[in-house]
Amino acid sequence: MSEPLIQVRDVEFRYPGHSPVLHGVDLTIDRGEFVALLGQNGAGKTTLAKHFNGLLTPTKGQVLVGGKPTSALSLTELARQVGYCYQNPDHQIFAPTVDKEVRFGPDNLGLPDAAELADRALALVGLTAQREANPFVLGRGQRQLLAVASIIAMDPPVLVVDEPTTGMDLAGAERIMRLLASWVADGRTIIVITHDMDVVAEFIPRSVVMAHGEVLADGPTEHVLRRSDLLPEARLLAPPAITVSDELSRFGVGRCGTIRDVADDLVHILGGRDAGRV
Repeated sequence: MSEPLIQVRDVEFRYPGHSPVLHGVDLTIDRGEFVALLGQNGAGKTTLAKHFNGLLTPTKGQVLVGGKPTSALSLTELARQVGYCYQNPDHQIFAPTVDKEVRFGPDNLGLPDAAELADRALALVGLTAQREANPFVLGRGQRQLLAVASIIAMDPPVLVVDEPTTGMDLAGAERIMRLLASWVADGRTIIVITHDMDVVAEFIPRSVVMAHGEVLADGPTEHVLRRSDLLPEARLLAPPAITVSDELSRFGVGRCGTIRDVADDLVHILGGRDAGRV
């Protein structure tokens, strides 16, 4: 069995002069996983994720990336391994054009194929036609895609994305989640910090629930989001698709991640007789 890509071992973290934000956190993430970090503001999700690329270092315990402690790696070495997209893309974007924004990362890392990597990243997020535009004339969803592209261009094996669907309509949210899912299919590892339980239920197979700086639950999303004993402690609600499909299970509806799946099950059960009403 290959070594886990990210290992968090009994990690505690506190900001100077404050109480601990993380308490004895243990977590393992393997290559090629698509993982959601769930919990309300203050749960410790973002603080934990910032340990993966060395933005923060543990007060106690150890974080390993690729088998090496982050304390033994430079920020440049970690940037090659773990890309981080902030919740607000405007906190990340700074270049005068879309092309220069995406080129900055691979150029700064000295990657020999920087131009090719930037072209591929822009094509992947559908922004090739906007490459000479000022990033701040783009819409909110396009700026989020640009922020993702600027990280993808550095070709790291791990991408952490903080609240990727905030401020997006349904179509925009689905587009960026399908993009992330396609990147996982190519062998990358994606960690998503989010409050959007509908997105998690539909797209992300593994969920880690946090509260009070601790991990409360970790496992397959379809099981974790049914933990009625733990979700209230994390101040989370199961998405409607899960609640509705569980209520309708006595009629033969399976465990569903989206309302569309619930509707499809009902149409199948009814044999199409009442499909119009569903």
